[in-house]
Amino acid sequence: MYRLFAALPVPPEISAPLRKLQKDLPGASWRPEENFHVTLCFYGELSDTQARDLDELLGEIEADAFDLRVEGMGWFGRREPSAVWARIGESDELRALASQCERAARRLGIPLEKHPFTPHITLAYLHGTPLDTVRDWTEAHQAHRSAPFRASLFHLYASIPRRSGGPSRYDPMADYPLRDLRAGFD
Repeated sequence: MYRLFAALPVPPEISAPLRKLQKDLPGASWRPEENFHVTLCFYGELSDTQARDLDELLGEIEADAFDLRVEGMGWFGRREPSAVWARIGESDELRALASQCERAARRLGIPLEKHPFTPHITLAYLHGTPLDTVRDWTEAHQAHRSAPFRASLFHLYASIPRRSGGPSRYDPMADYPLRDLRAGFD
């Protein structure tokens, strides 16, 4: 069994400045920089056969590369905050790619969580952090913006629990390149 999700990797020039923001929030379990990603679709626990079938369908996705950028901060959990994150600016290309990743799961009968697609990079999971404290932290960092970065591929990641009990490790199990029409004109 594998705990799988499709996601875009985050390059170091984007993740390093985010890492510097990871402080001054009581109850935060900060995510390591190597775990930063933009989830396209979370699939959950899949068997070897399901994982192989999903890999095949994700490999059939045809999409063009596109640019993304970080545009401020946010949190999940209205009354009881559960995570803080860096917001990824909306784009039709991002939404279409996420939709294609979800469609692959539906074709295989994989049940998906029912929540709206919110493009983000999780910075911390929260444990007992008061709402006012989370609101103050996100407002203090709301002006954070990144330069655009290119989404030229996505991965099928496996979430691997650590024996030490620390944050899970996210290992790319497969790569899916996106067409980059600009690559030939640099």
